[in-house]
Order: sequence, then structure tokens, then C-alpha cells
Amino acid sequence: MTLEALLDLIDRYGATYPDEALTYKRLRTFVAEVPDCAERSHLAGHLTGSAWLVDSSETKILLTHHRKLNRWLQLGGHADGDKDILRVALREAQEESGISDIEPVSNDIFDIDIHPIPARGNEPEHFHYDIRFALRVVGDGAFAVSEESHSLAWIEIDRLQDYSTEESLLRMSEKWNVRSAV
Repeated sequence: MTLEALLDLIDRYGATYPDEALTYKRLRTFVAEVPDCAERSHLAGHLTGSAWLVDSSETKILLTHHRKLNRWLQLGGHADGDKDILRVALREAQEESGISDIEPVSNDIFDIDIHPIPARGNEPEHFHYDIRFALRVVGDGAFAVSEESHSLAWIEIDRLQDYSTEESLLRMSEKWNVRSAV
């Protein structure tokens, strides 16, 4: 994916969710003005790709109990130089779940979030400019826990608030429910 294609995806997202204008503008400016925005070496922050990974019935989401952050989150990780963030989200979902049969629900961005990551070791506090895609498991959804997680769990989307109070997860749940109701 070219930088222009990524910016087009971000612009489509901004047009679809005008109530998220501040986050959209901040992400767009970062991607447009920082040539190494997808590299972890950009210490102030970098792009990450995440997966709102639903089961084949589209009623459950796969969450990871993240080892470093010690909380339930969606699957995802660093772009490591790849500006094709959909590919990043697919790769991270496969690596972190052990599930190989995953497909995009849509090629459009499902959600964006910019959040601080605390300093750890030699790594200073920085921002993850997280671009999220809705993905679906094709098959039974049997997973394997990777070293990045304490645990993985299929959670009923309607019970997500029992596992997390993360604003961005709950926002994605609301978006999913609106999408599913249409």
C-alpha cells in the first residue's frame, strides 16, 4: 500500500466518522508529515495495526490478555515499516492467535485510536497511532496463546464491558452493533 492509498483510507474514515475529527486529523497529520511513521525507530510514536477479530457467527470477539500491559485488548502490533496496515492487522491477528484462516470484513478502516504507551526498559513513553480493521475468522476459531499474551478468549460482544472498560474497545463494540443492525 502506498502512502497515498493509506491517506485515502484515513480520509474515508474521517468522512464516515466526523465526530472523531480530532483523532482523524491528528493521525492524518502524523502519517502525512512523518516519513518514518511506520517505523518503531520513530521514538515519539509510530503506526500500529489492530484487529477487531470476530468469529464466523460475528457475535464474539477474540481478545488477548496482554502480557506487557496486563489488560484485555484487541489483537495487534507494530507496523515495522509496513504502511499496508490491513496487512499488518492480518499478520498480527494470525501471529497472536495462531489462527490462519482470517479474512477482512471490509478493506476500510474500522476504527482509529491514538494512545500513550508507558516507558519500558530503554523505550521511552511514546504514542501508538493505531489503525484497526474488522476481520473475521473463517472456520472454528481454535486459537493458540502466544508469548505476547497471558490468555486469549472469545468474548460475546454484548458482554465486552465485563472484560474491559477501555474506551476504544467499547467504541468498537458500539460501531459493530450499529453495523450489525443495518
